[in-house]
Amino acid sequence: MLVGWSLGATVISNYLAWHGDADIAGAVYVDGVIELASAQIVPHPEVYHDLVSPDLRTHLDAIRTFLALCFATPPAPVLFERLYASAAMASWDMQRAVQQMDVAVAQGLGRMRVPLWLLYGEKDALVRPQASIDRALALNPRLTVTRYAASGHAPFLEEAPRFNQDLATFVDHLQRPQP
Repeated sequence: MLVGWSLGATVISNYLAWHGDADIAGAVYVDGVIELASAQIVPHPEVYHDLVSPDLRTHLDAIRTFLALCFATPPAPVLFERLYASAAMASWDMQRAVQQMDVAVAQGLGRMRVPLWLLYGEKDALVRPQASIDRALALNPRLTVTRYAASGHAPFLEEAPRFNQDLATFVDHLQRPQP
């Protein structure tokens, strides 16, 4: 079972392109980036530019701004600061690599035969849910889509009980013998 959040969905797509889906039971894209395409990504050029700034203050301010964009309902301050610290530990090289990565979406998501669940927060300020869903459906019409009305880019935090229950239900369905 693979679960990828945001750019983690592109990692799953690339994994599937390289290895296929024979060794997995299913996958979940949580506010997943289907492709690094302007139609699917909300533009924040100043934030993305500053994420790779060599100036520490500029870089850290961009991380804080980016992280704030992840939420329709901000998390508790203590959790936000922990998330901020974790994000700040990512290297500038990794940030630059993200902006240049390739996504083998047609070879990965497009060829996937195991169950695929796409989950998007309706209030996502980073990924355009409908455009992403439309592109994913064009590649793989067998997928399932769920939208969380109260969430932004992080439904697993913003609507954690519902997310946990929905994920458990998806996994339980995969574990049942199929006819």
